This record gives sequence, structure tokens and C-alpha cells, in this order.
Amino acid sequence: MSEADTDRDTRPDPPPSLDQSLRDVGKAGKEGLSSAVSTARALRSLMLADFALARASLARALVWMAVAGVFGVSSWLLLMGALIALLQRLGLSWLAALSVAAAMSLAITVLGVVQTLRYFEHTRMDATRRQLKLMGIGDDEPEVPGGGEATAPQPAPEGSPP
Repeated sequence: MSEADTDRDTRPDPPPSLDQSLRDVGKAGKEGLSSAVSTARALRSLMLADFALARASLARALVWMAVAGVFGVSSWLLLMGALIALLQRLGLSWLAALSVAAAMSLAITVLGVVQTLRYFEHTRMDATRRQLKLMGIGDDEPEVPGGGEATAPQPAPEGSPP
């Protein structure tokens, strides 16, 4: 090989023209947009399938929750009937046996209500609200306990120090 051939082989190819570069960039942009659109379509399909599954599952869960509720209530009534019969057989009057069963049911009901209210407090998302407030997002008005409307701050009387 001659020295001229070696120089030709080691020289880099000339850069593409501005026209060609713009076409390549446009083509890459179109491919990127096409890819983003197909990804969005796939995500939409996945979300729709998930929502359909969740909707069907929720309906079935509600049916089984109703079945469990009916059988739970009937078993509780039978249990209370057996407790009343046992207490009456042990010598308590019917009134006393019914009162003991009612007091036990009332105590468990109160416990259930207290626990329900305790867990409903977690639905307020206080930690998220605090973080949003630190970032400057959210209401500037304070919440009033009891669900009432927050009142606007009253202006200070004239002549009083700020």
C-alpha cells in the first residue's frame, strides 16, 4: 500500500451536512414520540384492566362481606342465647341473665366504635398535609375541629400595636 492510500483510510469521514443532521434529529424525535405514545397506550390498557379487576373484586368482596356479616350476627345471637340459658340455669333470673348478655354486647360495641374512630383518624393523612404545608402547598386557613367553617382572622383595632 502506498502512503496516499494509508492517509485516505485513516482520515475520518466528513461530517454530514446540516440538512442531513436536521433530518436525523427529526427522525429521532419522531421515533421518540412514537415510543412515548405506545408506552402511554400500554399504560392506559394496563390501568383499565386493573380498574376492571378492582371493580369486579370489590363487588365480590362486598357480597362475601354481607354473607360473613349475616352468619356472624346469627352466631352472635345464638351465643348470647346460650349464655343467657347458662346464666339462668346457674340461678340468675331472666332479667339478670339478659342484662349480663346485653352489657357484654354493649361493651364490645363501644370497643368497636372507639377502634373505628381511632382508625378513621389515619384517613386524614396528617403527615402528608404537614409535608405539603412545609412545601407551601395547601390551605392557609386553619382547620376547625368538628368540621365547621374556619373563620377569617379579625382585623386588629386601630391604634393597637401589631
